[in-house]
Amino acid sequence: MHEGVLKPTPANKALHPVTTPESIFRSEQILQQAFYSDPTSIILQGDVKERLRFLAEQGLQVDTIVTSPPYYGQRDYGHDDQIGLEEHPQKFIDELVEVFELCKPVLKDTGSLWINLGDTYWSGKGAHKSGESKQGARRFGIRPQDRPGDGLWTRPKQLLLMPHRLAIALQDAGWLVRNDNIWIKPNPIPDQVRDRSSVSHEHVFHLTKNRWYYYNRHLVGRTMESGKMLPPLDTWMAPTSNGGSEHKASFSEELVRIPVLATTPDNGIVLDPFNGSGTTMAFAKKYGYRSLGIDISSHYCEIAERRLTETAAQTDVKEHSK
Repeated sequence: MHEGVLKPTPANKALHPVTTPESIFRSEQILQQAFYSDPTSIILQGDVKERLRFLAEQGLQVDTIVTSPPYYGQRDYGHDDQIGLEEHPQKFIDELVEVFELCKPVLKDTGSLWINLGDTYWSGKGAHKSGESKQGARRFGIRPQDRPGDGLWTRPKQLLLMPHRLAIALQDAGWLVRNDNIWIKPNPIPDQVRDRSSVSHEHVFHLTKNRWYYYNRHLVGRTMESGKMLPPLDTWMAPTSNGGSEHKASFSEELVRIPVLATTPDNGIVLDPFNGSGTTMAFAKKYGYRSLGIDISSHYCEIAERRLTETAAQTDVKEHSK
């Protein structure tokens, strides 16, 4: 073998994943089901489990999944089949594990799954009574955690540890947990509490199907004075959404920067199965990647469509100004 040529080891092969053909990404079957499509983006509206099964049946595989599922008991999206308002938190974890198991055939063996999930406390106090506006936006009637609970895991003042319970459940299902990245919020929603620290962080777990997978640290790493490239830190300072979106819980593009850039190869495909306002898809479009989004709400699909259209227009302006 010539000097400088990488040996075809599993690790080296993972650095050169096979590109999903355009004939599959934009197949007639997929485009017929699309709520919205353009040359690089496709939005599917409907139940996430049904849509993931559909993509698997079409033989479509993506390089990266970046998503933020509904947080437990934090939002009411007004849909009968929504995830996040299960009576007990274990049912919520079980629902998410089922969703991510359905992601496995859609994700390449060299791919990565990134999950942002916030935590919550069990309250047991009944309906929300505070007049604080930001808290009120997150409190709607009686949430699951406002009920009495079982006195064990679900009892008043208990931090439920939902992100960690999900990560462990996914480990048990065969996923490899590579990182527990900490999102530090410089502008968190105020905590009106007297007997604990104010919460100012969330978790972004990086999981893979296999030991060897695509990762390009050069696009997201830290360059030392010596010129050596180190990987990014696992603590990320990123603001919460600036409120420009109509989505009740959208996140900032800065939060998806490392996941998308580090684990998506050139002409790769990014999937967000809980697409919401389309943050992941908009970021992918800006950087020249293909993307897919799934959301149960037609309203949020419309918001994501507008965002993608605006992003495309902005990208065209930048290209023409060069």
